[in-house]
Amino acid sequence: MDIAVQSFTAAHLRRRPAALEIGGFVAGFDPTTTSPYVNYATPVPGARLDDRDVRALVAAFRERGLVPRLEFAPDAAPGAEAALRRAGFTTEAEHTYLVCTPATLTAPTPRSPAGRETCVEIPSTDAEFAAIDAALAEAFGGEFPASTEGAARLRRIQDGGGAVRYVRAPGGGCAGAATCSAPAAGTSELAGVGTRPAFRGRGIAGAVTAALARAAFTRGAESVWLEYSGEGSRRVYERVGFTPRGTRLYVRLTE
Repeated sequence: MDIAVQSFTAAHLRRRPAALEIGGFVAGFDPTTTSPYVNYATPVPGARLDDRDVRALVAAFRERGLVPRLEFAPDAAPGAEAALRRAGFTTEAEHTYLVCTPATLTAPTPRSPAGRETCVEIPSTDAEFAAIDAALAEAFGGEFPASTEGAARLRRIQDGGGAVRYVRAPGGGCAGAATCSAPAAGTSELAGVGTRPAFRGRGIAGAVTAALARAAFTRGAESVWLEYSGEGSRRVYERVGFTPRGTRLYVRLTE
C-alpha cells in the first residue's frame, strides 16, 4: 500500500497550479497561498535521489519564499529520508495512515444536528463552498482561516474529479464537512474531516467520511486512505471501515 499512497501523493502534487519536477521530487505549489500544508513536495517512488536534487528542491522553495517541506511514505522512497536529513530537514510529524476498501466500508447511523437522520449533501453554489470553508476553519481552531481562495480550492477539488461532502446546519450553513481527492494510482486521499464544535458527537464526521469513500469508489478508486489526529478520530474512521496500513513522514527545513 505504501507504493500506491506514495504514487498518489506524487500525482496529486502534479495537479497543483504550479507543479515542478525537480530531480527525483515532485513539488506542488499554489500561488494563492503560502501555507506549507498546500505547498510541499514528495519523492517519486523508485527515484534515485542525491544531495544535488535536495539542494535544487530547497532552492525552488526559497525562490518562492516558502518553507521547504515534504510529505512521504518512507518505505516507498528508499534513500529519501537519509538525503533530506543530510540537508538539515527535521521531523515535523509522523502519522499512521488508515485504509478503507469497498469490502470494509460500513454505513454509520448518525443523528443530524436537528436530531433527525443525517443528510450528507453535495455543494454546488459559491455560498455553499464558502460555508464549508468557514465551518472547516472553525473546526480546526482557525489554523486555516476562511477565505475566498479556500472556498475556490474546495470547488476545484470537486470540479477536478474529487469530491466534497457536508452536513447542513439547522438554519443553514455547514455543520461539518470533508473532501476526497480525485483518484490516482488506484487510491484516493480523504482529508480535512471537520465538525464545528457545537455539532460534535452526532456522527457527522463518520457520515461524511463514509459518503466520500463511496464517492471515490464510484469514481474508480480501489481504496481510500486518510490520516487521523487523535484516538477519538481514529475510532470514528475505524467504525466506517478504515484500518491501519502504514506510516507517512512529514519533514521541513527551518533554517
